[in-house]
Amino acid sequence: MTRNVIQEKPRLTRGQIWNMSVGFLGIQFGFALQNGNASRILGIFGADVEHLSWFWLAAPLTGMIVQPIIGHYSDRTWTTLGRRRPYFLAGAIIASIALVFMPNANVLVNLLPPLYAGAGILMIMDASFNVSMEPFRALVADLLPSDQRTLGFSVQTFLIGIGAVIGSWLPSIFAAIFGVQEVASGTVPFNVTLSFYIGAAVFLTAILWTVFTTKEYPPTDEPGEHSQSGKGFAQIFSDFASMPKTMRQLGVVQFFSWFALFSMWVFSTPAIATHVYGLSTDDHASVTYQNAGNWVSGLFGIYNGVSAVYALLLPAIALKIGRKLTHSVSLFAGGIGLISIYFIHDPMLLILPMIGVGIAWASILAMPYAILAGAIPSHKMGIYMGVFNFFITLPQIVNGVIGGPIVKYLYGSQAIYSLVMAGVFLVIAAFCVRIVDDKDDVVASGAR
Repeated sequence: MTRNVIQEKPRLTRGQIWNMSVGFLGIQFGFALQNGNASRILGIFGADVEHLSWFWLAAPLTGMIVQPIIGHYSDRTWTTLGRRRPYFLAGAIIASIALVFMPNANVLVNLLPPLYAGAGILMIMDASFNVSMEPFRALVADLLPSDQRTLGFSVQTFLIGIGAVIGSWLPSIFAAIFGVQEVASGTVPFNVTLSFYIGAAVFLTAILWTVFTTKEYPPTDEPGEHSQSGKGFAQIFSDFASMPKTMRQLGVVQFFSWFALFSMWVFSTPAIATHVYGLSTDDHASVTYQNAGNWVSGLFGIYNGVSAVYALLLPAIALKIGRKLTHSVSLFAGGIGLISIYFIHDPMLLILPMIGVGIAWASILAMPYAILAGAIPSHKMGIYMGVFNFFITLPQIVNGVIGGPIVKYLYGSQAIYSLVMAGVFLVIAAFCVRIVDDKDDVVASGAR
């Protein structure tokens, strides 16, 4: 019966699909600022390179807790704003405030040392990002029929790419074009601070666009979805224990993929500053180190730009060769890209590895969800999309705990080897895609 309900959903126009995904542009704008600058900000406030992954633990820990809870309760929410949209809006308001405070953590010096204030704000910021983000995945599955879901997640990924490009490049644009880069010991350069202010405004505006342009189906459209609404956390654990087989298989792929991504986000700045620019790991306050940080942020913008373009090609590629092979090839491209950074000593040549990383990133953001959506009950879409986040946060937590000691004791504080390890893990993930059971993909391939 559930599959019949899914098939009866009306097809949406491309304009409607774009409107429902605009909010993700704002979310990823915020994530891009966080990913490209949090390590630099924490370094300015006094964090050692081998401790960075521990501070970054705040992000996946909050995601692991927040996303299943938000998914569970958004399945059971209905207000004048609908089911998912209240969570978009609440998360956006808190996230915007956190984005303003992140580069200004030193103003809380009377309460906490700037380093710990920054880590606390990072936790709040990431929790609010997750409150906004999790229901967006469920919204696509809620509103789109099965044959439009790959398109829906691809549009999301395109807008994620656009938001990330602008968010990643903004500090470099302010520094290189407008000359906005004040460097003082213990303070965040003003080009970074200004970028976070703009990020807060973009985040909130993009979420408001989706909230006011997208309508949701009433919960009565899907019978039985409230039958277990009173079980709360017990139901969350029950759903986790009985997750579909496809979700478990994708979990293996996700583990290696997100372990790799966490290494890239945490260690790219120190790795490139030391291995490519030849700087010391303790040289956080120098202009050259900040230039290296600006270039890393720009490189992140490049891979997100590649992902935005590649996302538009994903539906056609998946239709031609299947979703599993599309994802496998994409992950392999990203792995080769990260490994190749070790052999590069010209900062401009780092653009080339980012092409592979962008291809992998687009696929990671779209293909697992397109595969998963057809394997879970429609009335549990929110909770299972939230539970699926476990396979994103767990590898980041594992990496956060062991990544720093590995860099310090195994790699001799040479962060470049963490990027090589990340590339190897993406290659492993590419091979693990073969074990995933995607019945919809098999049926579609047979139809061709």
